[in-house]
Amino acid sequence: MTTPVDTELWLRRYHDAPDAGARLICFPHAGGSASYYFPVSTALTPEFDVRAVQYPGRQDRRREEFVPTIEELADRVHSALISVLDGPVAFFGHSMGAVLAFEVARRCERSGNGPVVVFASGRRAPSVIRDESARFRDDATILAEIRKLGGTDSRVLTDPEMRDMVLPAIRNDYQAVEKYHADAGARITAPIVVLTATDDPRTTVAEAEQWHEHTAAGGTLHTFDGGHFYLEKHAKRVVSVIAHTLREFAR
Repeated sequence: MTTPVDTELWLRRYHDAPDAGARLICFPHAGGSASYYFPVSTALTPEFDVRAVQYPGRQDRRREEFVPTIEELADRVHSALISVLDGPVAFFGHSMGAVLAFEVARRCERSGNGPVVVFASGRRAPSVIRDESARFRDDATILAEIRKLGGTDSRVLTDPEMRDMVLPAIRNDYQAVEKYHADAGARITAPIVVLTATDDPRTTVAEAEQWHEHTAAGGTLHTFDGGHFYLEKHAKRVVSVIAHTLREFAR
């Protein structure tokens, strides 16, 4: 049983959308924060009500303890979402956010108010296992990995004070997602729209396609170039995919 939490603490809304036809909940990547989705909110509002999840341990929640597992984080996010599941809702998750969105969707469906569609971006399917063992790496190795993947402001990585601030969150999230695994039979009833880069070192297109084995409703696959954070290079196209899908499923 989940414990009720403060919805406003967990969900950030950057733009008002009083007449929105659907709500989009965005889940950040490992080490990421809600503000990463500010451009998505700018692009989709006011047609859609965009909210972004703020995990404990970062930005204005930096004094809070990290959540060590995907399962516990999903429980807590689900509790925070209960009050906003009052109409058509979709989930968008990138990288670690994709598996978290999937787990939250499973919990929402069990309580009878699941999302109409889930966007899984930049992540292999939940049942596909790789031994990356980032939790055993030192800071220098993790920093090298972050630089390779992109998506983090270079000023953060070169400024010792800022680097020391973000590294604990990244390490915690890496450990959480590396310990996570879903059985092949774990499924949701909502369709899954998969977005992935053909040159992403974290997942192959075939591994990403296996997301469709975790839904009873099928879905689509959209491929890009640009590496793990392809969505920064192709922001307009990503927003177009989201908007077109929401118009289709959230009528």
